[in-house]
Amino acid sequence: MLQIQILIVFMIIAAVIAVESVDLLGAVVSVGAVGLGLSIAFLFLQAPDLAIVQLVVEILSLIILIRAVGIKNGASAVRERRFIGTSAVVICLGIFLIFAYKSLLEIPRFGSPIIGVAGRYLMQSLKETGAANVVTSIILDYRALDTLGEATVLFTAVIGVLAVVRKIGRKSKE
Repeated sequence: MLQIQILIVFMIIAAVIAVESVDLLGAVVSVGAVGLGLSIAFLFLQAPDLAIVQLVVEILSLIILIRAVGIKNGASAVRERRFIGTSAVVICLGIFLIFAYKSLLEIPRFGSPIIGVAGRYLMQSLKETGAANVVTSIILDYRALDTLGEATVLFTAVIGVLAVVRKIGRKSKE
């Protein structure tokens, strides 16, 4: 629980930095830090599928936003941050590798039975849900709210991308 509280404090600090930042690129990176913190929080809450969806959406959103901000600020704003950017990449890569190493240590050995909840799903799904397909019964009955959350995240990301790349309503450069 302490890890989640630390992540919440981290996300709040990053959100305040994003709101108060004068530099657009810094604000976009801060928003990305909030999304990364949320993805790690999903991992601590044992929802790896939501964490993966959040991470993918966050990466795609950041690429689009950094591209949009980079065009507006010009190339000189990006060149000035070369050392800071390289340092940030190395630090983030190190943190990612530490989390990846710790996660890989938690994976059970190949062939060891860890059925747990999955055993109940396999044995009781036909009787409890009436669905002949076990995958369908898990997605639509047992984990329906989780699936709704994933669909909501993906739908919101698509709407955000469409809002950024739309041509109607933009001011012309003339």
